[in-house]
Amino acid sequence: MVKIINRSDILTEKINPKSERIDAMSTEEIIYLINDEDATIHKAVQSVVPEIAQATDIVVEAFRNGGRLRYIGAGTSGRLGVLDASEIPPTFSASPDMVQGMIAGGWRALREAVEGAEDYEDSGEADCKAIGLTPKDVLMGIATGGTTPYVHGGLKYAKSVGCKTVFFTCTPRKGLGIDEAVDVFIEVLVGPELITGSTRMKAGTATKMVLNMITTTAMIKLGKVYGNYMIDHQAINSKLVDRGTRIIATLTGLSYDDAYQALLAADKHLKIAVVMVKLNVSFEKAQDLIKEHNGFIRFAFEESV
Repeated sequence: MVKIINRSDILTEKINPKSERIDAMSTEEIIYLINDEDATIHKAVQSVVPEIAQATDIVVEAFRNGGRLRYIGAGTSGRLGVLDASEIPPTFSASPDMVQGMIAGGWRALREAVEGAEDYEDSGEADCKAIGLTPKDVLMGIATGGTTPYVHGGLKYAKSVGCKTVFFTCTPRKGLGIDEAVDVFIEVLVGPELITGSTRMKAGTATKMVLNMITTTAMIKLGKVYGNYMIDHQAINSKLVDRGTRIIATLTGLSYDDAYQALLAADKHLKIAVVMVKLNVSFEKAQDLIKEHNGFIRFAFEESV
């Protein structure tokens, strides 16, 4: 039987006095109130930028050494981890194995609630064992309320095998009993939700913001962005082919049509296409230059000047 814990002291479970009569408000009043509360999230995230940067540096180091980033969460937290992970391969031409998310209750929990899936530490441990965590990897636990047993179990197991660990929460970590299992805490204290305990709201938005920061910055640090261009995306549909074509045209001075042909000549590998055109080299030579400069085409260009 699952032990029931009184969570009334958890910040995300507290009552927000601003919304005590939300059920009596007009539609417009409710929307204004939600928007006003959402405007406070920025400051809460900004206050923990040093911790987010620390976590990101750990992730970058793991990637450079052949490690992986794994998210673990339940409910909204788990879904947001899976969402962020799913966006990395097409955006940055990264291996699907590089970033992945685990959610309590498995893939069915992405579409519907799975009763009690988050209530057992053993389940978090088992899921982490199943993916073969190693000391090269980073496990990031996401639990906005801080107490999710599934996430705690995963973090404790990860720490026991020498894996680096990060814990994202929207409540103070004091008293959560997870300190020894976590290398970096990211505490984004967005305060009580307008609908008491509904962490799909402010806490969920804060989660998405922080995950975006970590993985986007990590990809930049791996050379997958040139200037502010998504230089390493996969041109796998019409929109991305067009975007890649326009980027080539902008960076090389080619016409749109010639840039499109350059993209095709590089087998739709945008980064390779840009190097081929700017340095007037073959596909194979462009590949070698990119590898030689650890993925940073800026350095390849500067060296050729």
